[in-house]
Amino acid sequence: MPVKIRLQRHGKKGKPFYWIIAADNRAKRDGKYLEKIGIYNPNTNPATIELDVDGAVKWLQNGAQPTDTARAILSYKGALLKTHLAGGVRKGALTEEQAEEKFKTWLDEKEGSVSSKEESLTKAQEDAKNKALDAEKEVNAKRMAASAEAETAATEASEEVNEAGKAEGESENAELEAQAEKDVDSKTAEEAKAQEKKDA
Repeated sequence: MPVKIRLQRHGKKGKPFYWIIAADNRAKRDGKYLEKIGIYNPNTNPATIELDVDGAVKWLQNGAQPTDTARAILSYKGALLKTHLAGGVRKGALTEEQAEEKFKTWLDEKEGSVSSKEESLTKAQEDAKNKALDAEKEVNAKRMAASAEAETAATEASEEVNEAGKAEGESENAELEAQAEKDVDSKTAEEAKAQEKKDA
């Protein structure tokens, strides 16, 4: 029975989530499988991979063929390296302790590179957030300055209108006073004439 190590799709539309399985080559993609050996979630950054390395090595030693994506995942998690080292132990090129030590060294290096990548991603996210915050502050400052300018302009306009109204009122008052004075003068002149007539 030809066995493949491949991905089985789960998750909702647009958010795939995969199981890493060993399955009969003739089985459907999401059908029956022999063993689940891990999960792969590409929705996170970096992608989340959980793998039973020993289980994967067992299937590889029994002749299971991984698909291209599964091979990349197995290589990333060190299952292919462990299989290679196990082959060296079988041939007598290495002792089991040496193979284990090499594998641990490789794992430590891999963890260091993954953690540095995670740190750089976190830093990039923080930088982007700070940049967006600065841009928002700048926009808010511009908006506040524009509203303050508009308010000042409105205040000045209303003051001008008030001054114009005052000046107009004063000119009207002056005209009324002048008219009243004329009326009083004409009345006084008329009264004086009437008095003169009486005296004559």
